[in-house]
Amino acid sequence: MSHEPEVVRPHFIWWIACLMESRGESRSSRASDSPGDTMNDVYTAWHEMLESEGAGLAARVAELEVRCSRQAEELLCLRSTLADALRRLNAIEGRTPTTTSSTTQRNGGTYTAPTGTPTRELRIRQPTYRESVKRTSSYGSNTSSLSQRRGPQHQSTGSLQSDSPASSSSLSPAPSPSPRATPAPPHLNYRSRNNSSSSNPTTTSLTKRWNSTGDFNTQGLLPASRFTSTKSLLNLYSKPSQNGPILKHGTHTCQYNEEEGSMRMFIRGRPVVMYGPSDHENLDPAKVAPPPQSKLKLEWVYGYRGKDCRSNLYMLPTGEMVYFVAAVVVLFNVEEQCQRHYTGHTDDVKSIAIHPNKLVIASGQCAGHDRLDARPHVRVWNSVSLATLAVVGAGSLERAVSCLSFSRADGGNLLAVVDEGADRVLSVWDWQRADRGCLAETKCSVDTVIAAEFHPLDRNQIVTCGKGHIAFWTLDASNVLYKRMGVFDTRDKPKYVTCLGFNHNGDVISGDSSGSLTVWSRGTSVASRTVRGAHSGGVFSVCALREGGLLSAGGKDGRIVLFDDELNATGTEAVIEGHYGGVRVVSEGRGRLLVGTTRNCILVGDLQLGFTPAVLGHVDEVWGLATHPCLPQFVSAGWDRLLQLWDGMSHSTVWSKDIDERAQCCAWSSDGGVVAVGGCSGRWMVYDPQTRALLADHRDGSEPIQTIVYSPNNQMVALGARDNFIYIYQVDDQGARYSRLGKCVGHSSFITHLDWSEDSQYLRSNSGDYELLYWNASTCRQVTSPTSMRDITWASNHCPITFTTVGVWPEGADGTDINSCDKSSDNRLAVTGDDFGKVKLYAYPVTQPKSVCATYGGHSSHVSCVRFSSDGTRVLSAGGRDAALMQWAVE
Repeated sequence: MSHEPEVVRPHFIWWIACLMESRGESRSSRASDSPGDTMNDVYTAWHEMLESEGAGLAARVAELEVRCSRQAEELLCLRSTLADALRRLNAIEGRTPTTTSSTTQRNGGTYTAPTGTPTRELRIRQPTYRESVKRTSSYGSNTSSLSQRRGPQHQSTGSLQSDSPASSSSLSPAPSPSPRATPAPPHLNYRSRNNSSSSNPTTTSLTKRWNSTGDFNTQGLLPASRFTSTKSLLNLYSKPSQNGPILKHGTHTCQYNEEEGSMRMFIRGRPVVMYGPSDHENLDPAKVAPPPQSKLKLEWVYGYRGKDCRSNLYMLPTGEMVYFVAAVVVLFNVEEQCQRHYTGHTDDVKSIAIHPNKLVIASGQCAGHDRLDARPHVRVWNSVSLATLAVVGAGSLERAVSCLSFSRADGGNLLAVVDEGADRVLSVWDWQRADRGCLAETKCSVDTVIAAEFHPLDRNQIVTCGKGHIAFWTLDASNVLYKRMGVFDTRDKPKYVTCLGFNHNGDVISGDSSGSLTVWSRGTSVASRTVRGAHSGGVFSVCALREGGLLSAGGKDGRIVLFDDELNATGTEAVIEGHYGGVRVVSEGRGRLLVGTTRNCILVGDLQLGFTPAVLGHVDEVWGLATHPCLPQFVSAGWDRLLQLWDGMSHSTVWSKDIDERAQCCAWSSDGGVVAVGGCSGRWMVYDPQTRALLADHRDGSEPIQTIVYSPNNQMVALGARDNFIYIYQVDDQGARYSRLGKCVGHSSFITHLDWSEDSQYLRSNSGDYELLYWNASTCRQVTSPTSMRDITWASNHCPITFTTVGVWPEGADGTDINSCDKSSDNRLAVTGDDFGKVKLYAYPVTQPKSVCATYGGHSSHVSCVRFSSDGTRVLSAGGRDAALMQWAVE
């Protein structure tokens, strides 16, 4: 507008005059002024008015941004609720696919679908009402997973057989009000924890997907060039097409002697001779045994990885918690007590991020043993259908995906990835367009990078932090990353910046290892304020609440503290009990808070009423696993000195006890009255599962007790130790008193597995040098004639080197490949756990050297132990270093 007086309209001058009059200036004083002075006053008042309006505009814009953010969250909740409603409506209809279906895994999600291999592409669904309500569920059981989720819940009846087929969307019976089976006497000393690569369309065979229907298929990573925008609900139920399954089997050089009825197998060049029953038909080693008719389906995953991972616990608008353990991403609905699983990864999942639409999830894994098929990469998938949308970074990442973040200000079009390799490369990907791939990458830091987050309001800004630094990155229009290092007050510079958060104004809030919180004003890289001593140890997590305020959580002091918008302590806080561990991450759910701890627990609650455990797990390697002889329960023990009793029907922890000993194995007595635990120092203990009381405490040698097995008549127990001896004890007083009968001497290496005969007279054993020996239990002497033992009926088949388990050994096996073996109670199935994280199912007996198996993935470490439930309807597996327990339904 021109400043010439003659262009100012009279009514505008009058309006300004009125404004001046309202400011207290009299008409008489203005009358004495000249016209020029009057106009100067008018323009002065005008500019003052504009300055005043401009000052208030920023506050109003900030308020408008907050309102828009809240409305966007409400829209996301509505969209997610609509997706869940469609899913439930489809479940009510109970429609079955028209083609023959089998339990399989599509694009990483576990559900039932037509048999075959997915082509990993999405098809746009027409947005008609008829299609939305009549589409077939993209995951579930043979009819629908949701019909099972919403079906009636059954209380435990002493059997693991459920009334409906199991699915990955597992529905557990409603747990009892108290997670403890029996209250422990107050005088007992125990710790109880209640349960309350760029994507290239031409790239093929880059990874092996671990199917839950049989043998894993060799298939390329998903080309990300063909899928629709994730901002629409129309593509949530897309179904990739299926091809026929590829069966794999292992072979090895075996020689069958028809005259003797024996099989000679070579392990690492050493011959092992095994004699079959007298009435066994002759074998042709060249024939291939068919796969088992039954299949396994992942039903439940016990555990959580909070020990060494951060920002890995979120709540979806549908009420499901999202977290990971081993190679599985778990979606757990606590209220409905059901789990779904994304199993597209081939090794440890290390990071996770939620798309702004709260429906799409990205998860990153580390490098596996196989250089080609387990390369580190990021998988972007749909949380409703569990369908993989894109695979990012395969071939370009080096070690592991330590940090992930979707862009927020532009609707999640970009994905930031930090590689845990030596250079800590930060890369930005247009994950929805394969032709663009990686937009930018740069070396992030010479030191550890702990967190990386896109700014929620500034589209092209990324904040990273880690050892001794915080950095602010800007992605310009030419896709170049520019870095500004955060400037601390010299005396306040921390050793580690451990977490990041953003308040509603867009300011960055960082927590550090010294227990302080630092505010970085929006658009700056200089610390504007520091709150010292917020925690006595490091700050592991900060969480901005939707209604205002900020939560900070300490890993050492276990405190969760509430601050207001100005970062002033409100006096409201909660303390997590020490046996759950320190706080690793805090996340806001629907009216409650989620807390992940450093001892692999997940707690749910609020600051006023406290927190209750929703997920409990082991913290260190798990080696001991044993199922109850008649009830749907099992025990686990590991190097974290925890012995835990689980209920397989309610999927909950009955009790957890600190045994003050690193456990290597465990076993139930034949009547289920006691539990024996073998330690790593030669010590073994016996507990009452009802009271958790220590009934017996013995020591044999100074090396680990590798295996413990009770005789079928419950009168003896055998212990195989790493000192090459088998110790045999007589059992009295219903498992409370033990008298040593002797020790079996003859193995030249450590004992790995033991089996009792059904008449409790004999033992057979395997050792670390691949021996198969037999023993007279009452005399503790070796039976030197293996042919005399060929017709003995064995109560179990824990020894993998036997005539009935010849076919479980893969080609070129070195003897350590198979860690555990078991057969079902009806002698129809055998299951093994190996060094490659696989659980394999065979038709029993596995006497053919070439036997086709069904292979299942989920564990990211060696599978240390596998066991059938007492009725053969479930398989339990322990994952060694991944500290995960998995429950599989036999279908």
